[in-house]
Parts: sequence; C-alpha cells; structure tokens
Amino acid sequence: MDLQRIADTFEMLDDWEDRYSLLIDLGRKLPEFPDAARTEDNRVEGCTSNVWLLTHVTDDQPPRIEFQADSDAFIVKGLVAILLEAYSGKTAQEILDMDIESLFNELGLAQQLTPNRRDGFVAMVKRMRAEAQATQSHPTA
Repeated sequence: MDLQRIADTFEMLDDWEDRYSLLIDLGRKLPEFPDAARTEDNRVEGCTSNVWLLTHVTDDQPPRIEFQADSDAFIVKGLVAILLEAYSGKTAQEILDMDIESLFNELGLAQQLTPNRRDGFVAMVKRMRAEAQATQSHPTA
C-alpha cells in the first residue's frame, strides 16, 4: 500500500481502534526479516520495543537506499511499515527532503500514540535519516 492510500484509508476510519487495526495489518504484511539480523548492531536505539533495521545501498546512480525492518510489537511494526513505504527505495536526498512529521501529523499519529511509541517513531526516523546522510557523505559505502 503506498503512502497516499495509507493516508486516505486512515482518513476514512473514524475510530482509533480501526486505525490501530490498520497499523497492525500493515505490520503483518512486512516481508520476513532474517533472524540472524536481529542483533544489537541492527537494533534501533531509543525504541522501547525492539526494532531492527537493515540498510542496503543500491549501485544505481544516484544510489537508492533499501530498508528492511521489523519489530516485536504489533503497533510499532505498523509504524515500521509506514516508514518503509515512505523511505525505502528512495535516494538519500529524497529521504532527507521528506517531511515525515507532516505525514505523522496528517495520519493523526502524533495525538494518538503513547509517548514511548512516539519516541520510538522519532528514533526510527533519525536512524533512517542518519543512514541517508551517511550514504550521501560516502556514496560508495
């Protein structure tokens, strides 16, 4: 599901229980994450739940960044799915230019998530943006 469809679907759902169900459903559709990649090095710092993130930089010109991620918490996994939809497959500059906070607010997540989940979302965004920054600084890395 692309970002616009996610936003449209969120807008159609009046009840936050339905929106949480949508988040959980998005998380269930994430591709399988390799067990061997569930390491401390791949864990996103700042998340109360465990979130693991893998980054692959393509050989395209300009390089594109492919993210793969997972969480052990259902709602967080849905947030991960939204971030993967937003960032994965984009160039470093596209990631750095994206106003993810607007999307977060448009979906109403800022008001509905617990502070821990909100902090975790911010931590995931920071990590993905740091990966984009590193790719931009060292495009052959």
